[in-house]
Amino acid sequence: MPINKNAFIRYQALDRCFRNPGRSYSIDDLVDECNKVLEESDPSTSGVKKRQVYKDINYMESGQGWSVPLERFKVGYKTYFRYSDLKFSINNQPLNQMEAEELRSALLVLSKFKGMPQFKWVNELLPKLKQSFSLTENDNEIMGFDDNIYLKGIEYISDLFNSIMNKQVIELTYQSFKANESISVILHPYYLKQYNNRWFLFGLSDEYKNISVYALDRIKSIKKINTKYKLNKSINFEEYFEDIIGVTLPNEKKAEKILLKLTKEYAPYVVTKPLHGSQKEKKRCEDGSLIVSIEVIPNHELMNLLLSMGTGVEVLKPESLRKEMGVIVKDLNIRYEQSANMERCD
Repeated sequence: MPINKNAFIRYQALDRCFRNPGRSYSIDDLVDECNKVLEESDPSTSGVKKRQVYKDINYMESGQGWSVPLERFKVGYKTYFRYSDLKFSINNQPLNQMEAEELRSALLVLSKFKGMPQFKWVNELLPKLKQSFSLTENDNEIMGFDDNIYLKGIEYISDLFNSIMNKQVIELTYQSFKANESISVILHPYYLKQYNNRWFLFGLSDEYKNISVYALDRIKSIKKINTKYKLNKSINFEEYFEDIIGVTLPNEKKAEKILLKLTKEYAPYVVTKPLHGSQKEKKRCEDGSLIVSIEVIPNHELMNLLLSMGTGVEVLKPESLRKEMGVIVKDLNIRYEQSANMERCD
């Protein structure tokens, strides 16, 4: 099983105690030292008991651990622990079997980023890690990711990533889908986010007061500008997306409760894969359908998501969103009825 954070902290503490030439440690001393470092890492920790520390010692002595050269000696009625070789340390040892398996699994995941421009270093790092730790790849892939290395605009990620890291102002040449011509935008870049297999850049434009969003596939060019960078002091992007689905945050709108009725067939999919973190089950109907609620700010991405569910979902509330969805559905119905008698373009 993988070594968790608390276990790693305890192993490091025990290792320091075992190779300390100036003091001898009994099991009670070792428990105290472990609890001391655990409390420094997490003040709310409940600590560990002797039983856990004995398990840690057994693991460190085992072949799955580091086969530490631990000796026990008595002074009076107490047993003390120390390395027979005080130069020994678990940090100086080659990977044990468990660590090698964990690293091999991590490399498998890391290799999926090889095609992305901002992760070019992965191409150089992977062979070095495999050679240094004698790791071999599995013959067959056992994991797949929904990625697209041919996605338009992905070639800009590396430059944008570096601009954000280095706090570099940039000039974008940008053309939205609705515009006939491209425009020039001076931008202080803050954040990159992927949604629905597209990448988006968030930053502060010199022209607007609010955060602006730019789709990478609509960027024509990027140029660095020698202008003072305006730091992001107001937005926590981990919280920025809490009340929305997607990337569009409508101005001056607040999150509202949205009631959705899911058909019997579609309900299990939405239960196992919630539409939003705020999703709650409200009522199970006799016909097997399910009413759920989410609390978000209605935006373009929400409507597209609901439309993608087809007849599997019905908006019950708010009335404004229900009417808006109804208009779109009616328009689609008219379009499909007309297209049956029209010449197709295919």
